[in-house]
Amino acid sequence: MTVNQILSTKGNEVYSIVSTISVYDAIKVMGEKNVGAILIIEEGRLKGILSERDYARKIVLKNKSSKSTLVNEIMVANVITVSPNDDLDACMELMISRRIRHLPVLDADKVIGLISIGDVVKCIIEKQKETIQLLDSYINSTQL
Repeated sequence: MTVNQILSTKGNEVYSIVSTISVYDAIKVMGEKNVGAILIIEEGRLKGILSERDYARKIVLKNKSSKSTLVNEIMVANVITVSPNDDLDACMELMISRRIRHLPVLDADKVIGLISIGDVVKCIIEKQKETIQLLDSYINSTQL
């Protein structure tokens, strides 16, 4: 199973902002779009990612003002990305080992999607259900 399989069912819609807006405005967009992370894209290039976790740890816990702090002050600039052909098991391992919940999908340096840990888990569970059904079918057909 590959990242492309997730994108084919989930879609390629990606929400993005620029790094020079306030964290407050970024969180507002995330709330409106009902997403847990948003990409920072400028001049067609991925510059960073901002997640609810970043907000909680870098604004709330440090008692900073989200209205006066800019996204570029707290965003993660060294974004870990995947390609459409990457294997989902490798993505899951990457997310677990790096303790991240979102992976932008790049094809030739262009953002073509964003997958979450939930997307990966859902896809892996569906594949496991199919395998179980096939095995169950095989076992029951050999017992006749």
